[in-house]
Amino acid sequence: MTTPRRDEGGLATLFETAEPATAPPPPPSRVARRAGTSRPKLGPFARVVGVLGELLITAGIILGLFVVWQVYWTDVEAGVTQRAALEELRDRGQGLPEEATAPGEGDPPIIDAPAPGEVFASLHVPRWGGENAIPVAEGVGMDLLNIGYAGHYEETQLPGEVGNFALAAHRQSYGAAFRHVDSLETGDRMVVWTEKAWLVYEVTDAYIVLPHEVDVLAPVPREPGVEATERTITLTTCHPLFQTAERYIVHGEMTEWYPPSQTMPEHLREVS
Repeated sequence: MTTPRRDEGGLATLFETAEPATAPPPPPSRVARRAGTSRPKLGPFARVVGVLGELLITAGIILGLFVVWQVYWTDVEAGVTQRAALEELRDRGQGLPEEATAPGEGDPPIIDAPAPGEVFASLHVPRWGGENAIPVAEGVGMDLLNIGYAGHYEETQLPGEVGNFALAAHRQSYGAAFRHVDSLETGDRMVVWTEKAWLVYEVTDAYIVLPHEVDVLAPVPREPGVEATERTITLTTCHPLFQTAERYIVHGEMTEWYPPSQTMPEHLREVS
């Protein structure tokens, strides 16, 4: 390519090979940036809105992490604790027969009063699926319920005793031992294992009460002061899900018991 060359008189008369073309000038914005030109300063209101937006984003991230921890991770942690407690109970039953075949006669044997916090039984509910089992510990403090245990109200009867064997557990998070409590139907089995017996209870009633209605824990539920003649079980948990405004209650009566064994009698595992 050639470019015009001016003669001594200043007129372009000849073309000659041009030198390499130089790069086009940068866009004005780059030139301004290189020259140190700053962006327009934000006003006080805009700065406040910007800071508020960043705070809201941070709060949203923190809230999301909390929800993951509350809904998911606490279940993971509690599941580990539940499995360890159930494994310990199985170790206690190593010397027992593999499976009981015939129901026991007369009154069921009763365990000694457990120490506070001790895991002394397990609850098996066929309606809740498969080999599902829940460790039962003495007491209803959050230190026990928050690791996935069903807690025994210490003022109520022991499993198999005449009166009310009452339990509490979470319905969501922290292992959610009673997650599916509202799926139970009349006649469903709730089977309790102790070192001395398999105790079979059948669901008789379910309803919702307010937190102050503690008469559901009486030896005869809802009838405080009346002497008990039946062996009953009561499950209590919060209602509705993710709220504590009410309590979901399930009652059952003992129908039979079996001598202690390592595994639950086969026919009891079926959903009634």
